[in-house]
Amino acid sequence: MIRGFFRLIGLLLLAGGFIFMVYDGARWVADQTLRFTRFGQFWNDINQTSQTAFRTWVEAKAPWLWTSVIRLVLDQPVFAVLGLVGILLMILFRPRKPLIGYSRD
Repeated sequence: MIRGFFRLIGLLLLAGGFIFMVYDGARWVADQTLRFTRFGQFWNDINQTSQTAFRTWVEAKAPWLWTSVIRLVLDQPVFAVLGLVGILLMILFRPRKPLIGYSRD
């Protein structure tokens, strides 16, 4: 049950990444300039207070983590981050292979 739930979340994230890829592509066709929506900008548009609260929490626990890892993720395009997390969830929670010669009851 949990495996199916996380696969659903992964599929929704993958679909969201595809939507943002189409959005950025349409903006590129309209403006003739290639600009990607950054993940940090998207998170800031959704809820700015949660991003600042997350930053203060991470900097209190491990300040090096914010500057080296999380800031790098926030500067990436939204479609890449959502797509990668979605694919990762789909792979990690894929169904088990059936056992050959054994019965599952």
